[in-house]
Amino acid sequence: MSKVVTLRLSDEEYEKIAATAKVEHRPISNFITTATLREIEESYYVDAIEMDQIKSDKKLLKKLEKGHQDAKKRKGRLVG
Repeated sequence: MSKVVTLRLSDEEYEKIAATAKVEHRPISNFITTATLREIEESYYVDAIEMDQIKSDKKLLKKLEKGHQDAKKRKGRLVG
């Protein structure tokens, strides 16, 4: 089910978004949704090439496993 979200934008932000959405022949809501989801995918998820690099780095994998085991034992501290 779709959700309605209220978004507060400055006049300048609105004009930039509206102009770009118009160029792409899309409604503003679709443009905002698509741009937001794209940013999330690019910033927060690892692509296949990066994952292959991580999986091939044995030293890194050992450190990740050690960190995982320490976290399960509640050993160490959370650094923010």
